[in-house]
Amino acid sequence: MELNNEDDGRATPRTVLGRRLRRLREAADLSQRALADKVGYPHTYLSRVERGEQLPSQALAEDLDTHFATDGLFVELLSMAQDASIPDYGRAVLDGEAKAARIQVFESSLIPGLLQTDDYAHALIRTSLPGESEEGVSDKVAARMRRKHVFERKEPPFYWAIIDEAALRRPIGGARCMTGQICHLLAMAQSPHTSIQVLPFTQGEHPLMAGSLILLTLTNGTTTGYAESFASGESVESPRRILQLTQRFDIARSMALPESGSLDLIRSYLRGYEVEEDS
Repeated sequence: MELNNEDDGRATPRTVLGRRLRRLREAADLSQRALADKVGYPHTYLSRVERGEQLPSQALAEDLDTHFATDGLFVELLSMAQDASIPDYGRAVLDGEAKAARIQVFESSLIPGLLQTDDYAHALIRTSLPGESEEGVSDKVAARMRRKHVFERKEPPFYWAIIDEAALRRPIGGARCMTGQICHLLAMAQSPHTSIQVLPFTQGEHPLMAGSLILLTLTNGTTTGYAESFASGESVESPRRILQLTQRFDIARSMALPESGSLDLIRSYLRGYEVEEDS
């Protein structure tokens, strides 16, 4: 296998993807420009992918698999490369979300990841990772967007999000970005599998102010937790700790507005951002 032999002593899914593309292109006796014409993408884009400087989009990976008849190779390598950009402490959540029958989330200052739009995630990641290249930011956004595939399962998980009002008030990406983000929240709230509540400022202090919490429950009733604070997180499996975290989540849920009132509050923020956007 070719997962060795990189200049720094190890290869990555990103560099393997680039090398496989170059080898297949050369085996087909195609220049980068010729291949770009056949698949309909700029040759400069393909060049960056070959050099490992940028990951292909999902659409490009699928088109490369179709063109070279590689049976999903590029899509699989893209998925591996996107997963590699996720911190170790986040992998448990990624795996857990894919299997969970119920996902319960509390966020103290941001829109939860599974409810974020591409623009919102891009603005957030670009600012929170100073010095990261635009390609690196785009890779991380793509990895976050790929998590939404859990909603496309034949039997999607029940998803319950409690969002602190601060997440609505803070204009991540500006008014236009927030308008799109809040419209997406309202659209997601229409799903019978999704519940969204807002914990308003008027409630004052609450037991989950220090970070975010995800509770993932499998079909057999087993629950694991994931608690996150600034730039770090931990998986929680101890029954005693899970009970403590579940109790905190339940208290926060009891303090939140009911769904109808939450959606009314969300709509009020939407109107405010729309006015700001038009001014």
